[in-house]
Formats: sequence, structure tokens, C-alpha cells
Amino acid sequence: MKVLVLGAGAVGLCVAAKLSRVCEVHAVTRKKSADAIRAGGFTLTGLWGEDTCRFSVSDTVPADARYDYAIVTSKSRDTDAICREFAATLKGTETVSLQNGIGNEEIIGTYTDRVIGGMIITGFEWAGDAAVHVSVDGGPAKLGRFPAGLDEPVKGLVALMQEAGIRVEGSPAIRSDLWVKTLYNCALNPLGAIMGVPYGKLAHPAAWKIVESIVREGFLVVEAEGVKLPCKTADEYLRYLHDTQLPATAGHHSSMLQDLGRGRPTEIDFLNGAIVAKGALHKIPTPVNACIVSLVKFRESLTNGGAP
Repeated sequence: MKVLVLGAGAVGLCVAAKLSRVCEVHAVTRKKSADAIRAGGFTLTGLWGEDTCRFSVSDTVPADARYDYAIVTSKSRDTDAICREFAATLKGTETVSLQNGIGNEEIIGTYTDRVIGGMIITGFEWAGDAAVHVSVDGGPAKLGRFPAGLDEPVKGLVALMQEAGIRVEGSPAIRSDLWVKTLYNCALNPLGAIMGVPYGKLAHPAAWKIVESIVREGFLVVEAEGVKLPCKTADEYLRYLHDTQLPATAGHHSSMLQDLGRGRPTEIDFLNGAIVAKGALHKIPTPVNACIVSLVKFRESLTNGGAP
């Protein structure tokens, strides 16, 4: 079995490291990380175990190489550019989105007719150019044929990742799973980034009022999209978020905070921005999510010399 990991940052390199124990893997990552991994291996620490792994890695795909699966793990803002660059490789290949936000699967679907949706709630934090610490495990990852279904190629990848020691389950309703994770990300990720705090601090009553508004607007949009979630109401989900998800990820610093700290653009357009955009399509007001988007974009501009 041959697996290609595209846009391999902290998430993708950890997935590649685990898979390298059970199959042939090639990861496409930044040259700086690729050079460091080739020189000394990739160091994985935290909840996914302590290991130093060696696997094929570079800043491009080897010429004429073919793969059983391609896993896109880039930031959502880079999905189209990565798919365009490696379009010949992706054509006809089972291609997985293991990313944040709404819209990645649709983009990938313009390059291949074999799209697998993926959802993972795990905290990955850089510890060096060739080192990542896994700080949060919010439950098993989910994989499913997008937008719905559970077929043999999906089951095969689930089995492969399970053999590699990654907690993952097949899902016949991956679109629902993606929205569940997006609501979680929208509620915590940008607010934690704006305030520069770990998720646990967002239980403060003043912050929680904002979280409640983000989720309530999101639920109205999800209902208009015709997506059924495990939690039937916003109140039910907010209880789950407060009592289960938040304690499990209390010490985690959001990926958006890490992006801002490195002066990189965030994924806000695929998170709260997606709620705002789809809300507009359904004529549903989303003022709190719109405010969050504007605040994050302002923070982005401060790392770019104040440019809009």
C-alpha cells in the first residue's frame, strides 16, 4: 500500500510518521522540514506516543509516482493551490481531506471523483522543524465517502490507519461529522487566538456568552443546509461542548493562534467565514460570527504591517 501526504504540516507529518510503520509513505512538506527530517528523522511526542520515524519526504511528489491514497492535510486556504499543483497525481486517486473547515472536499472534488472526507479532533503543536507534540486527543478520527457513504476503499484506509495505531472510525455520514468539528472549531479556535489563551479559559462567563452566540448562529445555518447533527439543538451541543469537549482540550492552544504567532494567514474563511457565507445564502443573520471573522483578519493585518 502506498500513501501520499500532501501539505504535510504538524498534522500531516504525524499521520505520515504513524503510517510509515505499516506501509510506504511519501510526505510533501516545506523544504526546511523535509531537510531536517531527512537529516535526523521525525520526532513524535505526546499522546500518539514517543518515537523517531524515518520516511520518504520532500517538497514535491516524485516523478511518475502513483499512490493508493492521497491525504491532503494542508491549511484550508492552500487546498486549491496544492490540488492544482499535483492535479495529475490526484486524478482518479482516492483523495482524503484531513483538514479544518467547510469546503475542502468540494475543492478536491474538482480534481478527482474519488473524495473521502476526514474529521480529526487532535491537538498538534510544533516542537521544532522536524518535531511535533500531540497535546490533545478529542476522540477517534472519522473517514467517510463524501458527502455520504462507507465503501471498500474507505474501509481499507480505516483499517490501515488503525493498524498504524491511529484511532479512527468509518462514518456513513461524514458531512455531519465535518460540521460537528467545524462548530467546535468556530466556537473555540478563533476566540482562543484573539485572546491568546488556551481553550479552558473560554469557560469564563464573558467568553462563554460569545461562544454561545457563535454556536447558535452556526446551528441555524446547519439546519438550513439540511445537515443532521448528533445533537438535535444548539443547547444540547453547548452542554456537550462545555462539559465534555472543553475539559478534554482545556490546555490546548489553537492552531489559529500558532498561525498568527508565525505571521501566517489563518483558516478563518473556512470556519466562521463559512458560517457567514452560507448564512448569507440562506438569508440568516450571523453578526457574531462576522465580528469574529473581522477581528481575526485585523489580527492577521497586524502581522503584515497593518495591510488589509
